[in-house]
Order: sequence, then C-alpha cells, then structure tokens
Amino acid sequence: MRAPEFWRHRGLAAALLTPASWAYGVAVRTRMAGARPPPTPIPVICVGNLVAGGAGKTPVALSLGERLAASGIAAGFVTRGYGGTALGPMTVDPDRHTVAEVGDEAMLLARRCPTWVARDRDAGVRAAADAGMEVAILDDGFQNPYVAKDVSLLVVDGSFGFGNRLPMPAGPLREPVGSGLARADAAVVMGADDAGVVPLIRRLRPRLPILRAHARPGDPAHRLTGRAVAAFAGIGLPEKFFGTLRDMGCDLRMARGFPDHYTYTAAEVARLKDEADKLGAVLVTTEKDAARLPAEAAQGIEVLTITVDWEDEAALDAVLLRARQRP
Repeated sequence: MRAPEFWRHRGLAAALLTPASWAYGVAVRTRMAGARPPPTPIPVICVGNLVAGGAGKTPVALSLGERLAASGIAAGFVTRGYGGTALGPMTVDPDRHTVAEVGDEAMLLARRCPTWVARDRDAGVRAAADAGMEVAILDDGFQNPYVAKDVSLLVVDGSFGFGNRLPMPAGPLREPVGSGLARADAAVVMGADDAGVVPLIRRLRPRLPILRAHARPGDPAHRLTGRAVAAFAGIGLPEKFFGTLRDMGCDLRMARGFPDHYTYTAAEVARLKDEADKLGAVLVTTEKDAARLPAEAAQGIEVLTITVDWEDEAALDAVLLRARQRP
C-alpha cells in the first residue's frame, strides 16, 4: 500500500477513522500482552519501525549485516517474507527462489548475506543458528512478541517522522510512539530531521541512544548524475526515491509511484519503457523494485542501490556490542 496523504496531518479523514484506530490499538495491545518468548540460541538484533510504509529498515539491516560480517561475525537475516507464499523456515536462494515464493525483501537480503524466510520468526532464528550463524538480524518484527530480541533498533525517517502520530487506519502508527520507544534499545534517524523526531524522542525517553544515518546513492549514481531520467518505485515512500534522484542532479522527467511491494507485469514495464523513450530519459528504479520485475523485462532499466552512512560509527558499534555480549 502507499501511505495516504492524510497520514501526515490530522484532519477530517483522520478524525473519521479514529474509532477504528482505537479498535486497532486494542488488538495490538491484546496480542502483545503477556507474551513470554523463549530464549534464542544466538543473539537477535531487530530492525523495526513504528509506522507502516518505508522508513529505511531494509537498508539499515543490510548495513548491519555487512558491518558484522566485516568484523568476522557470521550474521544471517530472518524475515517474514512479506508477499511470498513460503511459510518456512527456509533458506533463501536468489538463484532458485522467486519473489512470489519469498517476497522482494528476502531476495534483496539474500544477495548480501544468508537469509531465512519464516512466518514463525523464532523458528527462523533457530534455523539460522543450526546453520552456523552467530547473530540473527530481524528485518522487521519489532511488534512481533513471539521472538526474543537482544537489541531492538527503531528506524525513523527524518522527513516523515511518526506522521500524524495516530494508529492505523487514522494514521501510520503500528503502535503508540511512547510504548514503542519504551521497548527500543536505540533509535536510528534516517536523513535530515525535518519532522522533529529527535526532540520528541528526547522528551519521551531522554536517555535512549539516537543514531544518525544517511542514505547515500550507490551504483549507478555516477552514470545518472546530470542525465534525464524517468523513475518508478513501488515502496512505502516513493517520494524519497524521487527526491534522491533530484538531489543527485538528475533531470527527473517522470516520477511514477506504485503501492508498496507492487508486482509489475511485463506489459506495465513495457509501457514505462515507452514513456521513458518518448521523454528521452533513462528508466530507473530501486533495488527493491528490481527484485519484482519480470526477468525478461528488466533489461535496459538502471537500478539505483542505497548505502547507509553512519554519523557516529563508534556509537553504532556500542549498541551492537550489547547483542554480542549477552549473558
């Protein structure tokens, strides 16, 4: 789904949906109340957020996995496999499995580090441990009470923040900000803090570590800078991707947004290519979207990767060390 515009501000639509938000909140509290997950055989680092839609969880998870691997620690990803049919626990093989089976995020993760899809996240962590992983990284799962976490990171997009701070469907929240921050071990604020995230966190949890990070374009940024581009994206906040292209100095002639996790048909991709040709532009999309493109239709489309830069790497390592030093 794409985040509706009224999730950014309080207004009539949000007010009309507030009673439904109360019911949603009760359901979430009921689900989480009293859960006592068993200890896991290896440390678990959870990368989650409080809002529906894109906050940058997967790029942060990828960055952590690569950072741990560079330190000689065998880290594996465990994900629900949103949009896929596999129940798991199952090791993801990007050369053998499809997005329809494991979901786009699992395919993206598996190209970087060992990855397990599991609707039962606790079973997924145990499968990763059985395969020799020393640390499991949950991509999402912050609101899942059935798997024990050693460290929980809340990722917040600095431009969107917590939206209108109302629970779904009146707003974007999966749970109230206060209760989410109470269970977090650190917050990761992505990009410039235009939404005032840091002051809010400081007010609600003054001692919570806040890690500042920025998404930096990777390949093929050097080939796109200064060129005319036609962009499309089916992610939580497509505008973030379009803004990145503008910041790179691209001449953005088309910006087409689709719902998050959208599955493209070959005919739709052909139409997008035709529009780009008419505009004299290079067709470009995100790495996550590229995983959902039909193989026969992907040729000729530039795929922009994202790298996460951390302002204070020592502070990040101090947070990660908590998981590795479990009793």
